[in-house]
Amino acid sequence: MAAPASSSIHSPLRSSLRIPRGRNCSPPGASSISLLPRGLRSTSLGRIGFSCSSSDQILTRVAASSAPVMDPTKGEVALKVPTVVDVDLGDRSYPIYIGSGLLDAPDLLQRHVAGKRVLVVTNTTIAPLYLDRVVEALTRGNSHVSVESVILPDGEKYKDMGTLMKIFDKAIESRMDRRCTFVALGGGVIGDMCGFAAATYVRGVNFIQIPTTLMAQVDSSVGGKTGINHPLAKNMIGAFYQPQCVLIDTDTLNTLPDRELASGIGEVIKYGLIRDAKFFEWQERNMEALLARDSSALAYAIKRSCENKADVVSLDEKESGLRATLNLGHTFGHVRYRDFPNYYNFFFVLILGFPNKS
Repeated sequence: MAAPASSSIHSPLRSSLRIPRGRNCSPPGASSISLLPRGLRSTSLGRIGFSCSSSDQILTRVAASSAPVMDPTKGEVALKVPTVVDVDLGDRSYPIYIGSGLLDAPDLLQRHVAGKRVLVVTNTTIAPLYLDRVVEALTRGNSHVSVESVILPDGEKYKDMGTLMKIFDKAIESRMDRRCTFVALGGGVIGDMCGFAAATYVRGVNFIQIPTTLMAQVDSSVGGKTGINHPLAKNMIGAFYQPQCVLIDTDTLNTLPDRELASGIGEVIKYGLIRDAKFFEWQERNMEALLARDSSALAYAIKRSCENKADVVSLDEKESGLRATLNLGHTFGHVRYRDFPNYYNFFFVLILGFPNKS
């Protein structure tokens, strides 16, 4: 059974776990994988993946609060089978879909689209990679749906009121009505801004999260926190607003820079540190596979992280108490240290002692 919320960790990660430095962001060659007694280990640092056609995508539903901690290398988690994690919030409940090739599964997206108008919000980095595929998934076999898009500049510095207005400008120019759906395609910045825009446009419209970074997949896309930054404070303007669904295509991690992958792994480790000892032990056995972008290891880490966050959010949606535990590392991380512009790299240094000067 899953570790209870009160689980605690009494030992740090082994010193043998290291984030490789100096790697570039171009895809290296595929690595070979062997099954060792203690878990999945990558014999070289590369990227491997698997794919499945939409016809093979059988959904397996798991309960966020009761799913056992299982090692996918022992055959307990089937490969190529998308998983559904439920965020239980009564009439605001929604599913998180996790799997490979989900951007090419139009039924998953279309079942959560309300009305006939869709606005996809993305940025200059993600649009060339995935925008066309998302538009195709939204419209395939459904000629009644009209899709517009707005492409924002990429970066945390653009998470402000001026950039938010570009979303409203496009929505108004396109005559989006109260039955439209906003789709956030990108990392945490896009998800936060699109969600806040959806919460406030004509006093609230439906929206869907399609996170493309590991950080967004295990954290910011789940739980309904949306907003923008103010020059005097971070994330002080926003709303709690839940999506209709979160669609996590693990294949999008193949284009994620190494530094961003490391940041997301920091968030994964956090769930083990604060509440899930067995998951933390699994991370110790499988860290090399995660860094090598092994698809089955990443899918399991994302699933278990989402289960942990969904469990906390279902108990404390508005962060009146328990949910504050999810902020481990955030307070230090939001300080803009010169050597750690990506705040989860700073989290790594504080908690794990991993040097990262790349």
